[in-house]
Amino acid sequence: MSFRDLRNFTEMMRALGYPRLISMENFRTPNFTLVAEILIWLVKRYEPHMDIPTDVDTESDRIFFIKAVAQFMATKAHIKLNTKRLYQADGYAVKEMLKITSVLYSAMKTKQMALGDQVEEDNSKFKFDLSSRISDLKAARQLASEVTSKGASLYDLLGKEVDLREMRTAAIARPLEINETEKALRAAIKEILQSVEKTKDMLSNVVSDETSLDAKIEKKKQELERNRKRLQTLQSVRPAFMDEYEKIEEDLQKQYDTYVEKFRNLCFLESQLDEYHRLEQERFEEAENTLRMMQHKMREEERDLMRSSLKDEDSDMDVPEDEGSDSDMEECRPSKPRPTRNAIMAGRGSRFIGNMQGGDSDETEDSEIDVDEEDDEEDEEGDEEESKDLEDDSLEGPMSRGTRPTRGGMKPPLLEESDNDF
Repeated sequence: MSFRDLRNFTEMMRALGYPRLISMENFRTPNFTLVAEILIWLVKRYEPHMDIPTDVDTESDRIFFIKAVAQFMATKAHIKLNTKRLYQADGYAVKEMLKITSVLYSAMKTKQMALGDQVEEDNSKFKFDLSSRISDLKAARQLASEVTSKGASLYDLLGKEVDLREMRTAAIARPLEINETEKALRAAIKEILQSVEKTKDMLSNVVSDETSLDAKIEKKKQELERNRKRLQTLQSVRPAFMDEYEKIEEDLQKQYDTYVEKFRNLCFLESQLDEYHRLEQERFEEAENTLRMMQHKMREEERDLMRSSLKDEDSDMDVPEDEGSDSDMEECRPSKPRPTRNAIMAGRGSRFIGNMQGGDSDETEDSEIDVDEEDDEEDEEGDEEESKDLEDDSLEGPMSRGTRPTRGGMKPPLLEESDNDF
């Protein structure tokens, strides 16, 4: 009994349609009831109208049942069964039942293949593919050429049959000579003896080779053992320079740790320096922007101040002069001082330029033009000085408007129109 036989038997019974599920564990111990049931089902499957006694309660009934099944399978299916193994009802009985199931399974497979071929033929009747027939046509042509060549060679041999027949009959009719037979036998025996001697020599060589190989193996083993012992001694002995090596290795590890720490600190300081430069650059740019805005604002205020002073002068010049008493009163009244653009600026040492006499003249106009030009030059010099001061103090922050005087921050005070000014 083998596992493969049990597996094949169970698979075949399942494929044949046995209603009960057969396990491989059913035949570990004798189970005559299951064996009898399977045999009855197989006989009915092979011959449905066969009558077999199903009573297997007593020993005699079982023996009669086994004999009937074996006789039926021997006469009908020509299958020889071992009745002793069937009566054991264990794994050996499975081998005997496997003979019947294999026949029925092969018949079922043949029927299925025949049905499949018939279906394919029915389908191929309506399908004709010329490409699939080309290979068959080539094979048929090759076979036809081979038949022709074989027929020609056979014809030639049959033509020589007349001569060969006489030679064959003469050889058969000739009596055998004992001396020639003995010579042939002796030659054959001699050749056999020579081959035997060669074989013995080869065996002896094999034995000698085996002994030499054994000696070499033993020698290699001894060398291996010596090398192992030497290795152990070398491993146990501590080299003289090992202490110095370990000390240098420890120093190297300390130096490496120091190097790593310094390198990390250097990278951190470089990053902090870059951040400081960036902040200083931003402060410098912010101070420059503030300075530009202040300069622009101061220029706007100066322009507004100049425009207002020009408007005041124009309004004073447009006043009509009266005749008679008004002209006398004006001559007696001291002239009103004219507000000029050269008023004292806050925080700057500017000075007034003009006279105390009334009236307009070409000299006063020229003096006013000269004063305006000097004021412009002084404004430009003041702007340059302020820009230099802001560049020097850019690291300390933007300048406040309260600490440094601004240009145009204060309007020049106008002189009051009073005679008490003299």
